[in-house]
Amino acid sequence: MRWLRKGLDRLAPHFEKEGRFAKLYPLYEAVDSLLYTTGSVTRTASHVRDGLDLKRMMMAVVIALVPCMLMAMYNTGYQAHLSIAAGALPLDSFQTRIFESLGLGFDPRSVLACFAHGGLYFLPALAVTFAVGGAIEVGSAMLRKHEVNEGFFVTGFLIPLTLPPATPLWQIALGVAFGVIFGKEVFGGTGMNFMNPALLSRAFMFFAYPADISGHVWVAARAREAAAASDQVDVVTGASLLTQLNSGEATIADASFWDAFLGTIPGSMGETSALACLLGAVFLTVIGIASWRIMVGVTVGTFLTVLLLDTVGAADNPLLHIPFHFHLVLGGWAFGTVFMATDPVTAPFTDRGRWLYGVLIGVLIVLIRAVNPAYPEGVMLAILFMNMFSALLDHFVVRANIRRREQGYAR
Repeated sequence: MRWLRKGLDRLAPHFEKEGRFAKLYPLYEAVDSLLYTTGSVTRTASHVRDGLDLKRMMMAVVIALVPCMLMAMYNTGYQAHLSIAAGALPLDSFQTRIFESLGLGFDPRSVLACFAHGGLYFLPALAVTFAVGGAIEVGSAMLRKHEVNEGFFVTGFLIPLTLPPATPLWQIALGVAFGVIFGKEVFGGTGMNFMNPALLSRAFMFFAYPADISGHVWVAARAREAAAASDQVDVVTGASLLTQLNSGEATIADASFWDAFLGTIPGSMGETSALACLLGAVFLTVIGIASWRIMVGVTVGTFLTVLLLDTVGAADNPLLHIPFHFHLVLGGWAFGTVFMATDPVTAPFTDRGRWLYGVLIGVLIVLIRAVNPAYPEGVMLAILFMNMFSALLDHFVVRANIRRREQGYAR
């Protein structure tokens, strides 16, 4: 690849200061930094440095997300094929032509066919996310005359994973723009934001377009009934399992723990598989990227709240009595705990602060799920709410350490 390095070096003078395209330097630098490491390194012993930089950290998180992305494509195609088999999800000519060219059918038992069909939903959402978010990142860098960093890299993968499969692409574009601009750029860019941009994008779409982003997904069990009731059905949607439990349409006895753990249930594309999230959690914990204290804290907070509500809760509210292990595999609990709550920018920096942060997120998740009848999922709101208090938690922890040391000095 020396020819590529030489080609970029020949183009560099045109984008550097006094060059013809100096204003476009952030765009050139973004391509160069994506392909190669920086050419400027510390050569003296003036700083203590390790091998971890922003690019390596972002790539590690993306590697951890690979199981979730694979499951997003497989399960989306699998749920679509179940609805097609029930006769309620009509095929458009574009999908038909692609599958005919690949020699595939719409069989839910075919893993390859499920991956291919799921990719028709996930990959366009991913492309729109990176196109809009990348353009905003480059534009902001050009306005500030700063270099483009890799801050949006992980966010670009997280956003489509938190969305239902049939989310309109124009809504994704608006949500990404809102999350990146108002969640990060207005505060100074990567490292300066106090709320998770991916969750903020999801929250914007949820409150702006609740009918499309409220978690309605394909439910094959209802597909045949809908098809029989009308010949004009365009797409069959239904409530996720949490919504069905909330509305009383289903009980916890109707749910399969192993289906929810593996991820073969309807839901947002990257959030259905607790197993995929667990693999990512192990990887991030072993290499030291994500805080295990936050993940354990969310688990402890969830367990204690479930135990309390199950003890004192009313018998006529089934949501108060959902078993602890089901909370871990339903909705976005696993995905949010592993990839959202552990965001190093928006989470506390102190160890005690991380424990408190995680426990309070777990408490809020269960309270929102069980006590609020209008909103069956609580992960998004719980993490965003605690994002606003993470700096305050660090402040109290630091002040407590200072007071303890002052008392020790006095003796």
